[in-house]
Amino acid sequence: MEHIVTVQDAVTAFAPFMEPTDAELDAIEAEMPAIRAEMELLDAQIVTIDRTPTEVDERRIRRARRRVLAAHRDQLNRITEQAGGAA
Repeated sequence: MEHIVTVQDAVTAFAPFMEPTDAELDAIEAEMPAIRAEMELLDAQIVTIDRTPTEVDERRIRRARRRVLAAHRDQLNRITEQAGGAA
């Protein structure tokens, strides 16, 4: 009878090599404002899935969309500044 432990050892043998690098973690951290803004937009849209959106819901969605656009704009501006100026 084969034990699952032997399979587990084979699967997790390379786990340390599969961890994200510091550069990848920094990239994720730089994207977090955009990710959070997109999550807010998704939350606002989910609320209105099973009902007719009220005026407050519509405002919440519009504001969330603006936050997403602003977060992506800021992210692109940071990338441009790091690359050495405007293209």
